[in-house]
Amino acid sequence: MIKNSLDIRNDFPILRQKVHGKPLVYLDNAASSQKPAVVIEAVKNYYETINANVHRGNHLLSQLATEATENARDAVKSFINAAEREEVIFTKGTTDSINLVAASITKFVSEKDNIVISHTEHHANIVPWQMLCERTGAKLRVIPLNEMGEWDVEKGLALIDEHTAVLALGHVSNALGTINPIEQFIKKARAHEAAVLLDGAQSAAHMKVDVQNLDCDFFCFSGHKLCAPTGIGILYGKRTWLEKLPPYQGGGEMIHTVTFEKTTYADIPFKFEAGTPNMAGMIGMGAAIEYLQNIGMNKVAQLEDALLQEATSRLLQIDGLKIYGNAKEKAAVISFLVEGVHPYDLGTLLDKFGVAVRTGHHCTQPIMDFFNIPGTVRASFAFYNSSDDIEAFITALNKSLNMLR
Repeated sequence: MIKNSLDIRNDFPILRQKVHGKPLVYLDNAASSQKPAVVIEAVKNYYETINANVHRGNHLLSQLATEATENARDAVKSFINAAEREEVIFTKGTTDSINLVAASITKFVSEKDNIVISHTEHHANIVPWQMLCERTGAKLRVIPLNEMGEWDVEKGLALIDEHTAVLALGHVSNALGTINPIEQFIKKARAHEAAVLLDGAQSAAHMKVDVQNLDCDFFCFSGHKLCAPTGIGILYGKRTWLEKLPPYQGGGEMIHTVTFEKTTYADIPFKFEAGTPNMAGMIGMGAAIEYLQNIGMNKVAQLEDALLQEATSRLLQIDGLKIYGNAKEKAAVISFLVEGVHPYDLGTLLDKFGVAVRTGHHCTQPIMDFFNIPGTVRASFAFYNSSDDIEAFITALNKSLNMLR
């Protein structure tokens, strides 16, 4: 039985409530994680005691806001082991971060180039690169997928050549849970001097990430998936790239001087942070990172892997149930279908039992097309889940199936 030895569950106020008269069992963590009380309190404290714009005032509240948000930047630097704090850019989320890079890197891509992504990407790591190809004439290449939900490594590596401008890969699949073999692909990209971007939306919250060890040029993730508020995200970029990329947006904060004849831009990171930032989100991000580091990301990964193994074992005992995504290296995500049952119907009934799961294509339509299915039911676990949640989930699932079959 996987119990919460650290009594983590009690740190999350929302998990104490009931849904349709049943205790909430929250298994939609790949979509968005819940927030511990310390994060909620940090955001509340900002609005109650500081609530001032940053970098733009010499009054005390502005100074306090600036200090708190820049402390959050330092926390992110430590969390992902960036070489410098200036390499940490605050954005709205992973999607915003990827779009920033895809837009800004346009001048470095031509029609003779190619962009390499994979078949398992979230739409947010497909569409911006398609748009870049439309602007530049570059070709999009896709690493193929196999029935296990893993990349075909040999065929994938062959796609990277001297004309590869960007390698943009998801670290972990949000739909299948596959932990992708990114190291091999980064090494090949390095040999051809391609820029490397990693979509870390599903990895930063669930395992220890070291961007220097990964040797990626860009790494993106969202706060709302790692216990931080919504509307805040991170783009890590190596200084060499951030300094030569043009700004994504123009406005206040990202300038050095402005005249009607010419504008000069601020140094990084502010060159990419136009406008009033999400101060409350930044402060909440800092609080969430401190909370996670106090637990330890290795401990988080250990707890979640145990949940994955237990839930997988229990699900495979159900007649007619098929799991999609059976990679050897896998995060705590289980996508499945039950023969003769539509995933939407199953998800709706599970909700009546207080169990929150996700149904649909999970913003990965190419994966669903590969398996020739309309979508799946996805149960995704976090470190604050336990064996009790799995038991409630399996009980609710069996009751639901008895009604549907």
